[in-house]
Amino acid sequence: MSDQPKVIALGFFDGVHLGHGALLRRTAEEAARRGVESAVFTFDRPPKEVVTGIPCPLINSPEDRADLVRRLYGIREVIMVPFDREMMTTSWEDFVTELLVGRFHAVHLVAGHDHRFGHKNQGTPALLAEKCAELGLGCDIIPKVELGGVTVSSTYIRTLVEAGEMETAARFLGHPHTLTQTVRHGRRIGRTIGVPTVNLAVPPHVLVPTHGVYAARAVLEDGRRFAAVTNVGNRPTVHNGEDVTVESWLLDFDEDLYDRTVRLEFLAHIRGEVRFPSLEALKDQITADAQSVRSYLASHPL
Repeated sequence: MSDQPKVIALGFFDGVHLGHGALLRRTAEEAARRGVESAVFTFDRPPKEVVTGIPCPLINSPEDRADLVRRLYGIREVIMVPFDREMMTTSWEDFVTELLVGRFHAVHLVAGHDHRFGHKNQGTPALLAEKCAELGLGCDIIPKVELGGVTVSSTYIRTLVEAGEMETAARFLGHPHTLTQTVRHGRRIGRTIGVPTVNLAVPPHVLVPTHGVYAARAVLEDGRRFAAVTNVGNRPTVHNGEDVTVESWLLDFDEDLYDRTVRLEFLAHIRGEVRFPSLEALKDQITADAQSVRSYLASHPL
């Protein structure tokens, strides 16, 4: 962890949507103006889940959150700390003075209009601004961001992702919904019918989009991008289990990707999941799906 002075954005940043983007752009701008590092302070899990004990499915894994913050907004450092009992009982004053300033060397803080922090969420944007003024820190409170009269929020975007409304979700996110994982070994059934797929697991506590077939793009570690036919579901034609899989057939691609990292970007829902009477019927449908993906991408280039 760098001990350099930092401009720090505060928040959980699930989805890293357009509202978060306003904070992150301001953070990068102020860091550049001051000649210091830009950073995000966030938690490894949702505080609400720890406090209530109720699982809170998220748009992204912690790794994808960190990648989006860095890749899209140029933030240098992501400070991701465990939200444990000690953190939960830290007063809002100590959170600012002992943690952000004392441990992480904040010289300027950026937060959203509704950001709450500290024990029992007693810290508010107004109190944060007052404390920063008292300590001689810079402070920006960013107002809410709206799109078409709708407030951009992680809660709203979760409903879109769960419903498979990826194009609308992308408008509010400012980027496609993303899943980055290491390719795991599957049953190789796709290869036997001429449609070899890569298999990605959805991490625990991360939302699974509605089952069905999606137009997607796969981004490899070396930066190459490929159109992909992506199926989310239980594979009813070849598997009767309950495990959800994310399988992608990368078009115009024929390489081994096992144990390599792939970033999958969901672009549009094409059709629902269907059980086919045979593997031949499944192959015919996947071939048709590939044409649908190509047609979609002809008007939405990679």
